[in-house]
Amino acid sequence: MAKKKLPEINSSSMADIAFLLLIFFLVSTTMDVDTGIYKKLPPMPEEENTTEPKVKKRNVLAILVNRNNELLVNGELLDISQLREKTKEFILNPNDDKDLPEKVIKEVPFFGRVRVSKGLVSLQNDRGTSYETYIKVQDELAIAGRELKDLKAMAQFGKKYEDLNDEQQEAVRKYVPMQISEAEPKNVGGRK
Repeated sequence: MAKKKLPEINSSSMADIAFLLLIFFLVSTTMDVDTGIYKKLPPMPEEENTTEPKVKKRNVLAILVNRNNELLVNGELLDISQLREKTKEFILNPNDDKDLPEKVIKEVPFFGRVRVSKGLVSLQNDRGTSYETYIKVQDELAIAGRELKDLKAMAQFGKKYEDLNDEQQEAVRKYVPMQISEAEPKNVGGRK
C-alpha cells in the first residue's frame, strides 16, 4: 500500500508575519520612563550678593539623613513616618512654643492680617543615603506642605488648595510658606 503524501504548508510568508508582529509590539508598547522629583530651582545669585542670610536656630528644622538612612531632626532620632507631623507642627507652631519658629504679622489677601511662620526646613543627606529614603523624605515634606495648604484653604474658602483659583492659591502660599533648603550631600555619618 502506498503512503499518501500530506501536502506541505507554504511557510515562506511566516517570517514576514513574525517580523510585522514584532514591529507592531515594539511600536504599541510603552516603555517605563525614568521619573524624578519636579523642582523649580532658584535663580543663580548675583556675584556681589553671596553672603548667606542669618537665620535663628529656632527658625530652622534641620533634617539630617545619614548613610544608614536614619533621620536626625533637630538632634532627635525620628522615623520617616513621623516627619510629616513634625514638619506641620514646626511650621504652624500652634502654641507659640519658644523652640519653634517665630511668626511675623503680614497682610495676606483674603485672610487679612495674619501671623506667618518664619520657619525654614533644612535638608542634608549623606552621600551614602539610599535614593529610596531620599524620595520618601522629599515625599513626606511635600505632603506636609500640601496638607498645611489644604488646612488653611478649607478654613477660609471651604475648598482644598488645588480647587482654588490662582489668586486664592497665591494667598494660601503666602500664609503657609513652605521653604525648603537642600544642602549638597556630604558624609554626615551614621551609627556603625
